[in-house]
Amino acid sequence: MEEIDLKELFEYFKGKIIWIILAAIVAVIIGNVYTAITRVPMYKTNSSIVLVSEHRTDSSTYNNSEQQLNKNLVGTYSEIIKSKAVLDKVIKNLKLKNSYSELKSKVTVQAVENTEIIDIYVSDANTKKATKIANEISKVFVSEINKFYKLNNVTILDKAEDAKTPYNVNYLKDNAIYTIIGLVFSMGIIFIIFYFDTSIKTSDEIENKLGLTVIGTVPRVGRE
Repeated sequence: MEEIDLKELFEYFKGKIIWIILAAIVAVIIGNVYTAITRVPMYKTNSSIVLVSEHRTDSSTYNNSEQQLNKNLVGTYSEIIKSKAVLDKVIKNLKLKNSYSELKSKVTVQAVENTEIIDIYVSDANTKKATKIANEISKVFVSEINKFYKLNNVTILDKAEDAKTPYNVNYLKDNAIYTIIGLVFSMGIIFIIFYFDTSIKTSDEIENKLGLTVIGTVPRVGRE
């Protein structure tokens, strides 16, 4: 296997630096075009509900048994939020064109650990629509839970607000990846060309590779 002169390789890469930079720029352009075509920006927002004592006028009556009951209900309530009874009513109230399964796939329910708070996350390509759905789910759930359990122990803690930026698009990260891909690809191609290029480029190569002494050189003169 032929040994590679690292200094010669470095000089070769330095002479191709313009091509390396151009390759990185092209990779970024192609990557952003691909992202724009294939990736739909999605926005995520959330509303929050909290389980409280039914005796809200007297905080002293909120004892350990009621607290434990609410914690036990968190898991059940999380499932009811995504139930057909709740989401179908949300679809009807907001006159959505989504089916129950489509809406359910956009909803994520997460109980905050060691608390009685439940976060309702909704993702959609339209940030205002996501906000309306999240707030309507909270509203419908609070109403429906009174019918199911005859309990008045749920209240809306925070309403959802419009998300400003999509959660599935990170232009800075994406462009960094595209730049690295362009650099690696172009440098790989240049290395392959260098490795298989057997032409003599300098007088030093003649002396090193052929063992001959250079007694003179002919300068390259461009056209006037």
